[in-house]
Amino acid sequence: MPNVFNLKDLPLMQLRSPIPEYVWHTSPNLSKIANAQHIQFHVRSLDSGKFSFPYHFHRNAEELFIIISGSAMLRTPEGFRELVEGDIVFFEMGSSGAHQLYNHTDKPCVFIDIRTTVDIDVCEYPDSGKINILPYREIYRSQDQVEYHLNEDKVTDKWPPEIIRNNTEEDVEGS
Repeated sequence: MPNVFNLKDLPLMQLRSPIPEYVWHTSPNLSKIANAQHIQFHVRSLDSGKFSFPYHFHRNAEELFIIISGSAMLRTPEGFRELVEGDIVFFEMGSSGAHQLYNHTDKPCVFIDIRTTVDIDVCEYPDSGKINILPYREIYRSQDQVEYHLNEDKVTDKWPPEIIRNNTEEDVEGS
């Protein structure tokens, strides 16, 4: 049976961050209510003078905004563009899909935010150099990226000596 949601029946809760520029209102997680398996969707309202989430892109998720009412400025790698009621905006995976909204008007901008959720996603924040492992919300600084084998050179120290072969040059040549 389909789940039907009507905007007038959806309570919007205000979410605040420690940074006052990031304040928005959001519906309950409609994807959980609908028992959706591969998409997340919410109705969001962005107040005047406020920003949506920090400028970001997803490595393993596509995202879609549908502007229901009001307008907002969209920031992408190509620059800035005004979104108005009726606009549908698709954000592809990867850095070319980076985006952020700013409500430059005196009226709320109400939009539907839809994102695919296939397995784990890595969300990157180019302005601050962070990465976020979703859905776990584990956030790291990308500047700390290291080589794959860093500090893995003493692997035999983690194993009982009776299990580890004592490799000699003959063992290596015979392999």
